[in-house]
Amino acid sequence: MSHDSQVSPRRWLAAHAARQRGWLGLAALTGIAAGALTVAQMALLAWIVSRLLVDGAPLASLTSAFLMLVAVLATRALCQWGQELSGQLASLRIRHAVRAELLDHLAAMGPVRAGARHSAGLANQLVEQVEALDGYFARFLPQLRLCVAIPLLILLVVLWLDWLAALFLLLAAPLIPLFMALVGMGAERLNRDQFVAVSRLSGHFLDRVRGIATLQLFGRTREAATEVHAAADNYRRLSMRTLRVAFLSSAVLEFFASVAIAVVAIYVGFGLLGYIEFGPAEELTLFSGLLVLLLAPEFFQPLRTLAQHYHDRAAALGAADGMLALLSEPVRPAHESAGAPPVTGRYVALEAVTLAHPGRGQVLGPLDVVVEKGDILVVTGPSGAGKSALLQLLAGFVAPASGQRQAAADLRIAWMDQRPLLIHGSLAENLRLAAPQASDAELERALVHAGLAELVAALPQGIHTPLGERGSGLSGGQAQRLALARVFLSDAELVLLDEPTASLDEETEARVIESLRRLGDEGRTLVIATHHPALMAMSSRRLALHEGREQAVVAAGG
Repeated sequence: MSHDSQVSPRRWLAAHAARQRGWLGLAALTGIAAGALTVAQMALLAWIVSRLLVDGAPLASLTSAFLMLVAVLATRALCQWGQELSGQLASLRIRHAVRAELLDHLAAMGPVRAGARHSAGLANQLVEQVEALDGYFARFLPQLRLCVAIPLLILLVVLWLDWLAALFLLLAAPLIPLFMALVGMGAERLNRDQFVAVSRLSGHFLDRVRGIATLQLFGRTREAATEVHAAADNYRRLSMRTLRVAFLSSAVLEFFASVAIAVVAIYVGFGLLGYIEFGPAEELTLFSGLLVLLLAPEFFQPLRTLAQHYHDRAAALGAADGMLALLSEPVRPAHESAGAPPVTGRYVALEAVTLAHPGRGQVLGPLDVVVEKGDILVVTGPSGAGKSALLQLLAGFVAPASGQRQAAADLRIAWMDQRPLLIHGSLAENLRLAAPQASDAELERALVHAGLAELVAALPQGIHTPLGERGSGLSGGQAQRLALARVFLSDAELVLLDEPTASLDEETEARVIESLRRLGDEGRTLVIATHHPALMAMSSRRLALHEGREQAVVAAGG
């Protein structure tokens, strides 16, 4: 579903975190347990040292204390492992849910609206930006709770031992989050700019690679390489600025933590030496003084760890901002693409429909079009008349701006574009996009119908011959016929073809037209956007468009 553009990245991240509150809560609980065991570990160490130095106890008498210390260390390590595991499981589930949400939204947008976005940018969002959420959920969120609970626990213990030392810690603690927040605001903005830059860089590089032949033809490869280098250098500068901010936040924390620990150490040292006679200093013992010194770094450790992961928060907020921009894109209303057909035997009916594109205004309509079972409807008209837009409406790829589209329930549709999608894989893998369970024999029959049997027979690996990206290795006509074989392989009742013979030589064109006749003979319903006289001749009806409006409807033989 479409997201409100006013939803903030923080609220969106919080909503996803709420769905995994069990695992995140377990990560926090195990972390708190590890913190409590750290306090116990320091108390045991201080007690052992005090017994050895003050009481002069033999080592043999402290065997049970050493065994207890080993048990505490082992249990603490187990708790830390549980914290890490729980956080990672929560993060994994949330990233899976976010990626599914993005893919579902892209599917709901439809191929026309989704196709308007650069494929490299979308890939960056689905991979890099989703992965940028990992540190936020796995480490930052659990640590956010720990940096409150553990310092509070240590403060209570230090307060029981020496209230003046606790006061020093309490005064230093608020300064660290304050400066971290100030630094974090800049980090969030920088991360957002960084994600935008890497998306642009991905698209920039992919466009240059795809157009390498054209660039070489016009002697522009050096300029293209310079442009890619400049874009990459801009991304490098943004990355370094982001890292500088991350290091700055850590430096701020370390400075204040070191000053606070030094103040506590000076107080304890002078107190034990008897130079301080104020407050509880006179009551300090080796045990209490040493325990306060051991706990002072642990008081700041959760905040240190939070500072290390504060960059994860900034990265997640920057990534969330980009993903929310995609999720706020409008989708096709569900009620526009389905519904009961007005009359039995009709596959699709458009009633007074119009279609508008952002920045172009109305490109089609109002139109009334009915596609019935067994029709071979040919749509003609000059370039820009709206032929492709009409096919998109019939397929349900876009929703009409006004009017109504009705389609038969569970209508199976096949689509063949003038630039068919061919993936990096074998011929068989490309064919099985239409029928994943099809056998090799069924694939070969479809290739025979499309006129590709001779070509495939001449290939050493047959239908298992690999193709490059976008069908590299096939000519334009062969790619068209491979896409047509995919249509034969599908069980679609309605076949929509957009300029199926465009840019083909005469021999290939004749083969494709013969294949289309065979589709019609099979009882398939065809809607063909074309200028070709031979395709017009095979129509049962012809619809002529001009400037998006119906110019004429000609019956077969008209």
